[in-house]
Amino acid sequence: MTLALSPQQASQFADTGALHLAAALEAPALHDLAAALSDHAPAQAGARLHGVAALAPFLAHDGPIGRAAAAVLGGATRPVRAVYFDKTTQANWAVPWHQDRTIVVRDRIEVAGFGPWTIKGGLQHVAPPYEVLARMVTLRVHLDAVPDDNAPLLIVPGSHRLGRIPEADVPSIVARCGTGVCRAEPGDIWLYATPILHASEPSVQPGHRRVLQVDFAADELPGGLDWLGV
Repeated sequence: MTLALSPQQASQFADTGALHLAAALEAPALHDLAAALSDHAPAQAGARLHGVAALAPFLAHDGPIGRAAAAVLGGATRPVRAVYFDKTTQANWAVPWHQDRTIVVRDRIEVAGFGPWTIKGGLQHVAPPYEVLARMVTLRVHLDAVPDDNAPLLIVPGSHRLGRIPEADVPSIVARCGTGVCRAEPGDIWLYATPILHASEPSVQPGHRRVLQVDFAADELPGGLDWLGV
């Protein structure tokens, strides 16, 4: 089943770098997704996922999650990184304003423009040229309600069009462009341009704030590099 964005949705996504897809997952699919993630609950800030076979039907380009990415990137869309977050009383954190700047690859191969290299969650990460990130999208799938007091993601609308932003320039860009608050209900999906500036506060009344965050890409990587995938 494919998903097509309306002209208004496509324009909003291009302008702001974010789009709210309400009730994208119906109750049965949301229940099945929660079951697929039940053995991977994050112990701390987040769990980086790889090889979770039960996620494949959800993340395929025609699956209930992947089709939202395919609406922007096309039929070659594939999941290339997944992180599972849950803010609780035991793990309730803040994230300062930043851009996501790394991807996960299968092997370390030195290619011009790719670096530095890091290992996170046992997986090989590398910072690619900005153009790679600019052709990706990120989906955040909400398993719990995220009102104002449950740490909704904060974004800077339009910041995805500013390229790689030096850290020293972040405060002035936030002040100039403003802040968007990404509230959600269970089953909602937020679709983002991967390089958008974003942040998160601690939950005011922590219980659960389960979010599956998945990066999608449609391009091949150069020089023998290969996406690790999810």
